[in-house]
Amino acid sequence: MSNTLHPEWLIPDWPAPAGVRAVFTTRAGGVSSLPFDRMNLGSHVGDRADSVAANRALLQRAAGVQTAFLNQVHGARVQLLEPATPDGQAADACITAHGKLACTVMVADCLPVLLTTETGSMVAAAHAGWRGLAGEAGQGVLESVFKSFGAMAQADHAQSAIKVVAWLGPCIGPSAFEVGAEVKAAFELAQPEAACCFVPAGPGKYLADLPRLARLRLQALGVSGIYGNDGRAAWCTVSNPALFFSHRRDAGIPGNGFGTTGRMAACIWRD
Repeated sequence: MSNTLHPEWLIPDWPAPAGVRAVFTTRAGGVSSLPFDRMNLGSHVGDRADSVAANRALLQRAAGVQTAFLNQVHGARVQLLEPATPDGQAADACITAHGKLACTVMVADCLPVLLTTETGSMVAAAHAGWRGLAGEAGQGVLESVFKSFGAMAQADHAQSAIKVVAWLGPCIGPSAFEVGAEVKAAFELAQPEAACCFVPAGPGKYLADLPRLARLRLQALGVSGIYGNDGRAAWCTVSNPALFFSHRRDAGIPGNGFGTTGRMAACIWRD
């Protein structure tokens, strides 16, 4: 991997196949001013356009890859990335078999999920907030990614079953993610065992464990190799303001409008 990646960015510790690289940016390394200091990659949060462009260019130079930033809508659509794919595609996940082209999702509390086939032939990134993760009738963004893996393998006439490895990045932690009963019901409808991921926090309120919910969904898809975020405090975007942006935390700062926080990126690519 390039030695120009900022030392405060996170490099996933997982058994990715040879030739597959990944990174998760933090607040460190960019040029944005308060309250977006410093490595804000979101163009939709009120930051200066020239600062966002400079930060995106910095990421591409540091990783030595091309990136395509999505217009994320908390849904389950997967965008197939080609070298000519422009920024702004309405999707919450992306997948590619091209080299030097980074599948990229932005987060500031939602869960980033990076995935690769065990052969390294395809990589994908998913933006998994609770809506996208839950989906409809049990079909959310992770299930959509797996359908895309299957479709691409079929197009390439792959004969063997696809095996996938996943890495979960930082997100709002289980001690900070308060949700209503409708969120709990949405997950239990598809997986009754998801009840274990919710702790009562008052009448009609629960603390939800987002990475654990993602692990349940991935396990149901047959993924046994799941690495990264295990729900500990070190992974919580809300609890680590010096390192991570947090939509929920920073929206509560006096003088901040809702949504005035930066965005981090999770990227995965093939050499």
